[in-house]
Amino acid sequence: MHKNLFIALEGIDGSGKSTQTKLLTEQLTYAGHKVYATCEPTAGPIGTLARSILKGTVKADNRTIAGLFMADRLDHLLNEENGIVKKMSEGYTVITDRYYFSSYAYHGTHMDMDWVIASNKMSADILRPDINIFIDVSPEVAMERITANRESIELYETLDNLRNVRAKYMEAFEKLKNEEKIVMVDGNRSFETISADIYRCVKDI
Repeated sequence: MHKNLFIALEGIDGSGKSTQTKLLTEQLTYAGHKVYATCEPTAGPIGTLARSILKGTVKADNRTIAGLFMADRLDHLLNEENGIVKKMSEGYTVITDRYYFSSYAYHGTHMDMDWVIASNKMSADILRPDINIFIDVSPEVAMERITANRESIELYETLDNLRNVRAKYMEAFEKLKNEEKIVMVDGNRSFETISADIYRCVKDI
């Protein structure tokens, strides 16, 4: 790798993105890279409101939720203190647990996906990932992991919704296959095997 990269990890809830973000951060750091790991929704004020909606403590219309995620993403990119653009300019390889494909999939289940893609165009124009890595896990396996590991279930974490979201991810990947670098990794295996595959994908670029 000759430059710092912007890497987005994607997947339905329960796919293991958080674990793989941590492992990839460790691998790249060990290989000598400055790495900044982050996630969406962010811990900023807009992201905190979005998380409250996901947890069910605040109610909002799906269109409002989609708009909040779009705004949080712009702050994620442009925040003067810890934004992705700033981190990239400082030479960090940035790994984000979710980026705009999450919006396309999750919000595209409740409204027109083309609108969601168009509303996130500014983020895409500011910074596209060097690689989008989709950890593809069956919704049934994902749901088993969620119910085993979480104290509470969030707004989108139902089996029917996870099935719909996975289908919408596939639809979004097909729509944008000529504009985005997308790699799919089988997420139904051990986390060590998945991690090795992800690291290989990153080394290839």
